[in-house]
Amino acid sequence: MSHTRCHVPVLIIGSGIAGCTAALTLADAGQEVLLISAGENLGQGNSELAQGGIIYRAATSDTDAEARALEHDIMVAGHRYNSRSAVRQLCRQGPGCVERMLLERAGVQFDQNADGSFNLTREGGHGAPRILHRADYSGKAIMDGLTAQVAAHPRITRLFRRAAIDLLTSRHHDRITQYRYSITNRCLGAYVLNEESGEPETILADWTVLATGGVGQVFLHSTNAPDCVGAGISMAARAGVALANLEFMQFHPTALYEERSNRRPLITEAMRGEGARLLDEKGQAFMLRHDRRGDLAPRDIVAQAMMEEMLHSGSPCLFLDVSGVKQDLPTRFPTVFNQCLEVGIDIRTEPIPVVPAAHYFCGGVLADACGRTSMPNLYAIGECACTGLHGANRLASTSLLEGVVWGMTCGRDLARQMSRKHGVIPRGLADAIPDWQHEGDEQRDDPALVAQDWFNIRSTMWNYVGISRSEPRLRRAFEDMRDLVRHIHDFYKTTRISRRLVDLFHGSQTAYVITQAAMRNPHSLGCHHRID
Repeated sequence: MSHTRCHVPVLIIGSGIAGCTAALTLADAGQEVLLISAGENLGQGNSELAQGGIIYRAATSDTDAEARALEHDIMVAGHRYNSRSAVRQLCRQGPGCVERMLLERAGVQFDQNADGSFNLTREGGHGAPRILHRADYSGKAIMDGLTAQVAAHPRITRLFRRAAIDLLTSRHHDRITQYRYSITNRCLGAYVLNEESGEPETILADWTVLATGGVGQVFLHSTNAPDCVGAGISMAARAGVALANLEFMQFHPTALYEERSNRRPLITEAMRGEGARLLDEKGQAFMLRHDRRGDLAPRDIVAQAMMEEMLHSGSPCLFLDVSGVKQDLPTRFPTVFNQCLEVGIDIRTEPIPVVPAAHYFCGGVLADACGRTSMPNLYAIGECACTGLHGANRLASTSLLEGVVWGMTCGRDLARQMSRKHGVIPRGLADAIPDWQHEGDEQRDDPALVAQDWFNIRSTMWNYVGISRSEPRLRRAFEDMRDLVRHIHDFYKTTRISRRLVDLFHGSQTAYVITQAAMRNPHSLGCHHRID
């Protein structure tokens, strides 16, 4: 392929569990795939950071009853704001997808009991143990298996250090007048920044799949990987693609309270599933005062209860007492054990200081059962997509399963379309797409200026569009973000493009559309907690 321009059958933007699963499904069906990653290798996003595990099925022979029980738990956690068809799809197809893609295709080794059965754990909001895990680094185990298969597949081309800048569309990017009069605006690929050369590339694609992950890094405190700035949301919003449920940002109740970086290490919910308890600054358990399910209430309820306790007491953090966990802590939870040990906390003898942090985005690019969006030739899967599965709040350990299920259904649907020769870009339209034109050549992306803009975005989102919201807070956030986005847009147009600038532009746009969605919804529900 040319270093500046190419035309591929399928472009997948993002290499987490959803992107890798879709790529393998397509490639196994005989299709050629280009998979790009913003990182230096595959699996550097949120998927790899997942600790708890992936939903499989409870230890029962009645699979229909288990599917119905899981549907119930997902709907309750999502405050029944969920899409029933999406929930049913996950619950009915999930076990088979896990078996075919993870157990058989990727060979992931989940923890087993002495008799060879899977060691299933339980997390908040679940009525039974049904979660497969590999100690507390389940996401890494899954991604190691998937990325090894992706790397070995001859039909998958991988490009690294490629940050998507913008979607290419027939309406906004053509140079030939006749194409402007089509009523259908279709996706034609993306402009992508090659960090090695510092130059944007034009990747034309008959089909494009957004699998860009989450948005957590637009908040001051987050468990998300550094690249999770909402690139897919930002690009889709500018292209006029339908978005949904953007106000529902889930905050994980337990992130390690320490100040090393913006990303706070996650303390897996599985610890509470196996007996850990939240304590206030006086060492008293408090969750039963807020919900009859206590420490195993869904995440939105636990995070809101924790914030209420912290505001009432003035304490900067709360504590997780793990003395009730019966298993050997360094063996069952090695990631948490070692992360805490690095900051001088031995969880065998002392509680873990914890605070809530931005964790999972329940909204995103509106997508159907196969990942198709409102724009022809564009799919969205994984955390950047909104199928309605999570409703107003995500049930623990559904995210990895969602990535596998929708990655496979997207891959199968695309393979069918491609076998029928549907969606191929006409030669004239492909030739009409211009390469990237630098609007400004000034080298002005001063790290200090960029850092200050990021601090303003993250502080505004945390303080005004965070766990608890109100009309005055959201109004202030809207005004501040509107001015900041205008400033960053002008800066973007006059400054030579760079990775720092691309991430800042995506982050500011994403924060702005989340704020607008939160303002439009006056009803307090799930993750969108309005104190007014």
